[in-house]
Amino acid sequence: MPQLHFQLEATDANSKARAGKIKTDHGEILTPIFMPVGTVGSVKAVTQQQLEQDIQAQIILGNTYHLYLRPGLEVLEAAGGLHQFNGWYHPVLTDSGGYQVFSLAANRKIKEDGVMFQSHIDGSKHLFTPERVMDIQRVIGADIIMAFDECPPYPSDYTYAKKSMELTHRWLDRCVNRLNETPDKYGYTQNLFPIIQGSTYKDLRTESASFIASKNAAGNAIGGLSVGESEAMMYEFTELCCDILPSDKPRYLMGVGTPWNILEGIALGVDMFDCVMPTRNGRNGMLFTSKGVINIRNKKWSTDFSVIDDGIPCSISNYYSKAYLRHLFVAQEILALQIASIHNLAFYLWLVGEARQQILAHTFNSWKLSMIEILKQRL
Repeated sequence: MPQLHFQLEATDANSKARAGKIKTDHGEILTPIFMPVGTVGSVKAVTQQQLEQDIQAQIILGNTYHLYLRPGLEVLEAAGGLHQFNGWYHPVLTDSGGYQVFSLAANRKIKEDGVMFQSHIDGSKHLFTPERVMDIQRVIGADIIMAFDECPPYPSDYTYAKKSMELTHRWLDRCVNRLNETPDKYGYTQNLFPIIQGSTYKDLRTESASFIASKNAAGNAIGGLSVGESEAMMYEFTELCCDILPSDKPRYLMGVGTPWNILEGIALGVDMFDCVMPTRNGRNGMLFTSKGVINIRNKKWSTDFSVIDDGIPCSISNYYSKAYLRHLFVAQEILALQIASIHNLAFYLWLVGEARQQILAHTFNSWKLSMIEILKQRL
């Protein structure tokens, strides 16, 4: 089957921002786009109907490591893949589990063949090889599947970062070979995105971006950033990678980030983003809004009966008051977590949608500069 198609629709005159369209077998994705994270097949505290209607998500993420452990491949295959299992019939991207394995530093061993790790659930031992990870992602059934990589910690010394990058490149070749040997499952196209590594070393990032670009994959990802380095450093290496990656393929900056990180990433040429921040911070009472950042637990909101955010088109954000949401948090009501999560995700999707319109109108850069000042305000 043909790989997904990316159509570049517009570029901004005063930055490297792009607006485009990704066509997959489960629908179109308008870029730039933010992808809600549904690690175990569920975006925390949010239903698939709310993702569609209130948040207007176009694509969500699943995670290979977590879905492999629970519910397991037997259940997913019997269901006909993740789309059928969780009732989300739009595009899905699966992260290969490389980052989860990286975060299990105490419970894993990395070798040439792959990674032996212990389950965080029951301590059982498992081996992830590039081939195995491709097979697992075939069974999960995502439209976009990520190559198996090693994400080095920050900071990493040069020798380790270089060895890690070279291992990631060898694993990528094995991922490509495995996918070429196996058919798409469930009757639709599954597309591989390789991942650039190289820590915070310019020559390694340049080498890795060039290697990844040479593979002519359906799209490309920038990994190993937003792991502890400064924002300035993250932007520097994002730009370096985007300048090398082909312009006719979508670019995905993994695990980023705040609303202002996303706008800066768009300005550097990134098309796709994901992060747990909107849901995780929302569950802790931090709301991102079109007027700035709110800690809804603060007493100042206890008698503020204005809606959460009238600046975005979300029925939840436009319906409930700040005072009511604060009350729910103070009373430890589960509904608080749901409202805050839906609002934050709707805000993120609104923000990238606005960025897209500004790119199409050739007014993105000036809008971005004024918008970042507003978004960073603590209300």
